Amino acid sequence: MVEPLNEAMRIQLDAAKLGFDWRELQELWDKLAEEVGELKEAVSEGPDRTRDELGDLLFMAVNLARHLKVDPARALNEANAKFSRRFGFILESVEQLPPIGHPQRLDAMEALWQEAKMRERKQDPK
Repeated sequence: MVEPLNEAMRIQLDAAKLGFDWRELQELWDKLAEEVGELKEAVSEGPDRTRDELGDLLFMAVNLARHLKVDPARALNEANAKFSRRFGFILESVEQLPPIGHPQRLDAMEALWQEAKMRERKQDPK
């Protein structure tokens, strides 16, 4: 089975070879914003339309990655690792958090998330 991000990239490269491609980066940003808007609208129309529009958004994100010369699979893997690191920091304090369902729990978790981000930035100030 072909990995979906790689398949999206292959399809886009094949189309681009025939001249069916974006001319300017701004066009991609505009299209990405359009796809976000369509996804927002689709949510009220049910799961099939939502899935369809989410697929279009992901496809467009791969297209943007291609034009930015970023490997989308690598970018997603790195985002997964970053989330896992930061969420791990939250988990270290999970026993001290308000109980699930408490209105302050999410705020407390968000504060820990921001602390994890700050610590990462201090360790790797790009």
